[in-house]
Amino acid sequence: MSSEENLQLMHRWFQEVWNEGKVATIHELLSPDAIGKGQTGQSDIHGPTDFVPFVERIRGAFPDIQVTIEDGFASGDKVVVRWSAAMTHTGDHLGMPATGKQVRITGITIARIRDGQVIEGWDNWDQLGMLQQIGAYQQPEALAA
Repeated sequence: MSSEENLQLMHRWFQEVWNEGKVATIHELLSPDAIGKGQTGQSDIHGPTDFVPFVERIRGAFPDIQVTIEDGFASGDKVVVRWSAAMTHTGDHLGMPATGKQVRITGITIARIRDGQVIEGWDNWDQLGMLQQIGAYQQPEALAA
């Protein structure tokens, strides 16, 4: 696939997986052997088997999530996407009751694509900001300025 086709694949990924919640797209566009880093902040995600529950947790907490690709470029088999998301915490899938709070976060995703599927992914997104906005994390006073 060309760099432009790889970039379009990532646009489709964000639209269908995150904005529309289409689990079938995960199985179509994520290799069974794919490895993802940075999604959960704890351990790697391996293929659709791990990624589907991750998406279900996030969308279960924020069913109205809307991700906007702010910027993106591709070179060879890699795509970089800078994105933002707006959502409302109306579900309890993060292990805490819904707060009804509006949340805005940003992130950057780098994906490596082979044969029309994501085979590696690296995410850096504002997990701490999300937790602060829903009241699950209080910044220590010493860091507040």
